[in-house]
Amino acid sequence: MALYDVCIVGAGPAGLSAALTLGRARKRVLLCDAGPRRNATAEHVHGFVTRDGVTPDDFRRIARQQLEPYRNVEVRDVAIEEIRGERGAFEVRLTARQEQARRVLLCTGMIDELPDLDGFRALWGTSIFQCPYCHGWEAQDRRFAYLAEKVETLDFALLLRGWSGDVVALTDGRYDVPTPVRQRLESAGVPIDERRISRLSSKDGRLEHVEFVEGGPLRRDVLFAQPAQRQVDVVRSLALALDPAGLVQVDEMSRETSTPGIYAAGDLVMRPQGAILAAASGMLAAARLNQALTAELATSGGLP
Repeated sequence: MALYDVCIVGAGPAGLSAALTLGRARKRVLLCDAGPRRNATAEHVHGFVTRDGVTPDDFRRIARQQLEPYRNVEVRDVAIEEIRGERGAFEVRLTARQEQARRVLLCTGMIDELPDLDGFRALWGTSIFQCPYCHGWEAQDRRFAYLAEKVETLDFALLLRGWSGDVVALTDGRYDVPTPVRQRLESAGVPIDERRISRLSSKDGRLEHVEFVEGGPLRRDVLFAQPAQRQVDVVRSLALALDPAGLVQVDEMSRETSTPGIYAAGDLVMRPQGAILAAASGMLAAARLNQALTAELATSGGLP
């Protein structure tokens, strides 16, 4: 059983960035990745300087290639099934074996809980998006819709007006729209359709219509939505403190969770979410983790 300085759980932008930072800090790192990517259906990564438009697969391939010179970083395509122990002595159970780590850094991302709406899942990532900063440019000036699951999120439709002059907000009949909110959106040229949605119809894998329980369909090209999210099973098993939105709480300075020795970075700790933000979060958490670990090892004689 090997002893690693840090075990990183998840090799998306946050985990890859953290591995690079810790590798360059001469720490022994185990980077583990398994399971489907959260952005598996996305065609490109956007807004990431020097990598705008890269495919998610190429992004990860390049990042892994750039880890290869750091022989102290080991990458495994393996699931982590359980994490036990305490700061300085964590036991990490993998699919086929068990390892030890002084620290654990969670970079697992989140699981999107897609609504049970006919046609939604098939269009997720191709015609249905969360973030206009990631996908708005490619869809600019097309017919937008925004599915606002809560009245508090309706103003997001105003942001979408920056990319298209044809934006319709959808409530799916879930709530009454206050008059001030209605007036604010309509003054910006954003009508509100409050009908119940029956299905999303598509052609050649792209959104074509939003269909309703009553009345005629609404022709749309793109739908923006922000589904609920939940933590992955290994994170949930750790019983870490979460905020009201279900995100893992970390100390603002140390980036440590409520369990000493376990750190977290990327989408599981923050809104808004995006590849470049996750990478920055991973770098910051790795730097703070490295600072604490180096001090500990230096005073205990654990450094070369």
